[in-house]
Amino acid sequence: MKQLISDIEIIPHNVHTNDSVDKHVLSKNTYTGKSRKLFIETYGCQMNFSDTEIVTSIMREQGFDTTDNPDAADVIFLNTCSIRENAELKVRNKLQYFNALKNKKPSLLIGVLGCMAERLKAKLLEEEKTVDLVVGPDAYRDLPNLLAEADEGHKSVNVFLSREETYADINPVRLTGDGVSAFISIMRGCDNMCSFCVVPFTRGRERSRDMYSILTEAKHLFENGYREVTLLGQNVDSYKWATPEGNTIKFATLLEEVARIHPDLRVRFTTSHPKDMTDDVLHVMAKYENICKYIHLPAQSGSNSVLERMNRSYTREWYLQRIHAIRDIVGQDCGISTDLIAGFCNETESEHQDTISLMNEVKYHFAYMFEYSERPNTPAAKKLHDNVPPEVKNKRLKEIISLQNQHSLQINKKEIGKIHKVLIDGYSKKSSEQMRGRTSQNTTVVFPKGNYQKGQYVFVKIHDCTQGTLFGTVV
Repeated sequence: MKQLISDIEIIPHNVHTNDSVDKHVLSKNTYTGKSRKLFIETYGCQMNFSDTEIVTSIMREQGFDTTDNPDAADVIFLNTCSIRENAELKVRNKLQYFNALKNKKPSLLIGVLGCMAERLKAKLLEEEKTVDLVVGPDAYRDLPNLLAEADEGHKSVNVFLSREETYADINPVRLTGDGVSAFISIMRGCDNMCSFCVVPFTRGRERSRDMYSILTEAKHLFENGYREVTLLGQNVDSYKWATPEGNTIKFATLLEEVARIHPDLRVRFTTSHPKDMTDDVLHVMAKYENICKYIHLPAQSGSNSVLERMNRSYTREWYLQRIHAIRDIVGQDCGISTDLIAGFCNETESEHQDTISLMNEVKYHFAYMFEYSERPNTPAAKKLHDNVPPEVKNKRLKEIISLQNQHSLQINKKEIGKIHKVLIDGYSKKSSEQMRGRTSQNTTVVFPKGNYQKGQYVFVKIHDCTQGTLFGTVV
């Protein structure tokens, strides 16, 4: 596999601009003697990467090996994102490239999976003549039938959105390659109707996965050498599953049960919604050392009037109350990251300054920061006007990024002289003489490699930093 580490990491760095969400990962090479080869490329969020691991598992059961070389593939899948227009443009450009491959190899099948497939449905087959299959996020079990139709020369589509599908019984094929960290999908879909967001329309309604299947997957990962799991959902705080006995399991209970699997299994989770984050989750985080002291809590804006237009269902005051609860219960050193959108519909300069003041009050460790990108058929596209000029959006985004850079550097400088427990996940991107890992607060640490190995915990004393990385030595 081509290890494009910067592309396959879903770990938030200190700055993510509007181009950084569209990551991709190529399939690992596997050669087990199977006659057909699958190449799969993934764009977008952590959930898409998790889905790619499910798709790969289904395809291997159907007799496919995987390849990192599209020229060697018999089937090419693009697992797509619709969160912004730029993400879809990248997919369309890649389809043009794959069309050239198909001209050389007419038997090659090309499928578009995921959110873009769900949004455009059969229309995608008309717009992109090279596409043979269009498959939504809840239809991956149907891939064998859809491929059989495509093999016979028929275009095939399944974009049915399920109220039950969680893929709980499918053992994902881990593709990230580090053998240390893995994602576990605990729920699918979203019931929040944020006016800017396509997720409820591309991934359907919320449904939570059987807790026991989650625990089994986490135990299996630990037994196979993994030392960190991230519990994954569009809104993990709304996890709710009914036991066969009729008891309701909520996220705090699930989080505690995963933490109890083993003290050496680190536990993370994403994403949290400010309106749903409860103190019981924070108390569980404080109780277990192996639950990482890090929360991704998207604000989107610091202005109450913008939050209302976004239909975020909380106020600035509520959001800040949740920040104070995190620091009071989990600890002042808990890492907090966020999402921020510059230039949402009708945003005034005063409303933008409310976001700046929120950043100054919270001081985030990391942030994902974007210009607003109108998505078709969302409530914002139907009821509001994308009327902030592009140059104003860009100016405001630059101000947000500049301020976040300052805050990240300030926070990291405070770590100099401190000792952090670090889980090693591989070599530094810049030197094979250095190892890297992450703190509980999700900050990357680089240190001399010594005789240390991936998956090992070490204590590192910090002696220097940049806005995105801590540097130290093992003590």
